[in-house]
Amino acid sequence: MLQVIKKIAGFAAAIPVVFGLAFSTAHAETLRIALAETPSDEMAAFFLALDRAKANGLDYEWTAFADEELAIQSVLSGQMNIGFGTPYAAMQRSKAPLRIIFQLSKLKFFPVTTKEFTTLEDLDGKPIMLHSRGGGTDSIANVIEERVGIKLGDRSYVPGSANRVVAMMAGQANATILDLSNKNKIMKEGSDRFNVLPMFDVDASDEALFANLDWIQANSEQVDILVKALVSVWQDMTKDPTIIGRETDPDGPIGQLPKEILAELDGFYKDAVEGGLYDPNGGGRKAAKADMEWYAAAGQLDGDPASLNIEDFWYLAPLDAAMK
Repeated sequence: MLQVIKKIAGFAAAIPVVFGLAFSTAHAETLRIALAETPSDEMAAFFLALDRAKANGLDYEWTAFADEELAIQSVLSGQMNIGFGTPYAAMQRSKAPLRIIFQLSKLKFFPVTTKEFTTLEDLDGKPIMLHSRGGGTDSIANVIEERVGIKLGDRSYVPGSANRVVAMMAGQANATILDLSNKNKIMKEGSDRFNVLPMFDVDASDEALFANLDWIQANSEQVDILVKALVSVWQDMTKDPTIIGRETDPDGPIGQLPKEILAELDGFYKDAVEGGLYDPNGGGRKAAKADMEWYAAAGQLDGDPASLNIEDFWYLAPLDAAMK
């Protein structure tokens, strides 16, 4: 299986993996969404929001790219309208006015290693496997270096926490950073082989939705429908995490995942909500401020975080409207 994953990853690095659902209407241009990986249990809440947005008239299609960097480039080039990611470096250095409109999840990740490591300091000079160059796990690695005073070894990139679990279980790597569900999975299957290293708290954005400001303002009706749907799902699952499993379309991309993954949806979202992975209010100004501090420390933003203007990175009007 690992060899198949390697072949897929190698091919996808050059060519986007394209999946999609498109619904045509006569009155609106199709909203093109760039995912940073293929659909997984972590995206079930997002796809439920898409279903609600569709019911309110949103016409959309989605494309799954091999990693966050390709998703960001697809929005920068105008190929896609809205992307998954936290493109702070691109926002600051690109002439394109990219803006975040919704925080999908926080940076709740966990360093997982083989038993030879017991603290973050033990990772000094050691190789580590991460999700994508410039992405959330890459920034976590940068801040670990800055806060702990170490220098990690070579970084390899394997998109998808589930794929990094496979690599760790197969002995392909000794250290990685995983999301909540895959941290739980690897420790359930191999707690005699792996440690979860103590980690400092992080409240900044891991995944967010972003787009070109000019496009957002020219397509405000579509953006408002999507953001309102996201807020409704995020608030509903905060009250009852089992709503994701109950309302997931069995014929949609999440409904087509393996039965064993679908069986764990309730447990995943219960753990995620309890662990503070999701902000029911979509992040907003609180998340923007945390992002300024985090991504400056991570080396993806230049300047003193206190001097950075959050409106240069976030466009808050759709979220403000959805919260009324």
